[in-house]
Amino acid sequence: MPRSELLTFEEITRIAKLLVNNHGFNSIRLTGGEPTVRAHLPRLVGQLAGLDADLSLTTNGATLRGSAADLAAAGLTRINISLDTLRHDRFVELTRRDDLDRVLDGIEAAKEAGLDPVKLNMVVMVGINDDEVLDFATFGRENDVIVRFIEFMPLDASGEWTAERVMAHHDIVEAIQARYPIEPMTRGSSPAERFRYLDGRGELGVIASVTEPFCESCDRIRLTADGQIRNCLFALAEYNLRDPLRAGASDAELGAIVAEAVGAKWAGHAIGQVHFIRPKRSMSQIGG
Repeated sequence: MPRSELLTFEEITRIAKLLVNNHGFNSIRLTGGEPTVRAHLPRLVGQLAGLDADLSLTTNGATLRGSAADLAAAGLTRINISLDTLRHDRFVELTRRDDLDRVLDGIEAAKEAGLDPVKLNMVVMVGINDDEVLDFATFGRENDVIVRFIEFMPLDASGEWTAERVMAHHDIVEAIQARYPIEPMTRGSSPAERFRYLDGRGELGVIASVTEPFCESCDRIRLTADGQIRNCLFALAEYNLRDPLRAGASDAELGAIVAEAVGAKWAGHAIGQVHFIRPKRSMSQIGG
C-alpha cells in the first residue's frame, strides 16, 4: 500500500486521543499485519502511552529480542505474541520461515523488558495443530505466560476456513481440564473467557468466536492502517476517518463518524448461518 494512504503516527495519535478523551475508550492495542515492521514504532508507542488508556501490542514475536526493551521504555506495558505451534517443522509449514527459535527468544526478551503480562495467542485448527493444546498449556504454566486458545475463524488469508477445522470451546477446555484442573474466572467484556489453574500456576483464556460468540458484550472497534473504522472483525462496511481528518474535520465531526460506526454495530456476526458473508479483508489486513 502506498505510504500516502497510511495514517501517520500523528494522525493515529489524534484519533486515539479523541476516542480516549471524548468517547470513553480505555484500551488501545496495536496490531497488524505485523506492527513491528512499521519504522520507528517506539515513537508511536511513546505518543500513545501519554493517553489515559491501557496500551498493548500484538506481534509475531520474531523481532522482539531487538525491540522489546525499546518498546517498554517508550511506554508499552504488555504484549500478545501470536504463535500457533511449538514444533519447528510445523512452524515452517505454517509461516513459511524458520523463526520459531527467534519467537521463543522474543518471549523471553519481552519478559526481561518487564512487559507484563506476556500472552500467547494460539489459533487452534483441527487436523493441523489441535494436538498441541496441552503442549501450549504446559508451556504457559512453565514459562509464566498466559496462553489464549482462539477458535479458527473465517478470516484466513487463503480462504480455506471450514467449520470442521474449528476445535470448539468445550473441547479445548475439556482437553486441558483432563490434565490440569481449572475453574472459570470473571469475564466482563473481554473476548477471552478466562480460567485459573487450581494449583495456582497461572491462568489461560479461550476465545470462542465461532461456537460461543460474545457479540452482545463486545465493546471493540478497529482503526485500520489506512484510516477506516470497522465496528466488527466481520463487518462488511467501513467508515472513513482518514479523508475527513486530512480535509480539516473537527473533533466533533470525526466523533460523529465514530458514533455512526458504533451505532451500526450488528447484534452478531452470523458465522455458521446461511446469510453469513465473509469480509473482503483477511485478519492480517484488519488486526485481531
